[in-house]
Amino acid sequence: MIRDVLKMGDPRLLEVSRPVSAFGTAELRALIADMRDTMAHLNGAGLAAPQIGVPLRVVIFGVAGNPRYPDAEEVPDTVLINPVVTPIGEEMEESWEGCLSVPGMRGVVPRFARVRYRGFDESGMPIDWSVQGFHARVVQHECDHLDGILYPMRIRDMSRFGFVDVLFPDQEVIDE
Repeated sequence: MIRDVLKMGDPRLLEVSRPVSAFGTAELRALIADMRDTMAHLNGAGLAAPQIGVPLRVVIFGVAGNPRYPDAEEVPDTVLINPVVTPIGEEMEESWEGCLSVPGMRGVVPRFARVRYRGFDESGMPIDWSVQGFHARVVQHECDHLDGILYPMRIRDMSRFGFVDVLFPDQEVIDE
């Protein structure tokens, strides 16, 4: 089922989410199915449960030919529950980000270039990946939602934050 995505300004997006305590439940499967439907409907690269009003530490992400991110490398479809993200090294990269909770806008956000993320899939099986590039950016962005952080809070230069149609007037950018 496609769910409404909360927008910046909704105080629920600023809350710290609770860990998932039971895996493989009907409720968890339904939540993940709704998140997948919602993300696909909006051409998202990822979605965190708090974005649909569920304060649990669940994120999904994956990119394969996404019109909102035409130049992004593929990121495998992933369900990540109770994640822990650890930087690998201190190298940072700045790049444009958007968010389904901040529709029509983009900003340049610094993120760690490489990260290791650990957590569990929907069945409770452990996940442990080391990634870089767009994959690392997506993981960090989605996991920020679990701690009540929206990408504009990380922007260092507000002159590089604005509405898509103003920032990129000569490009046809698909956005929510």
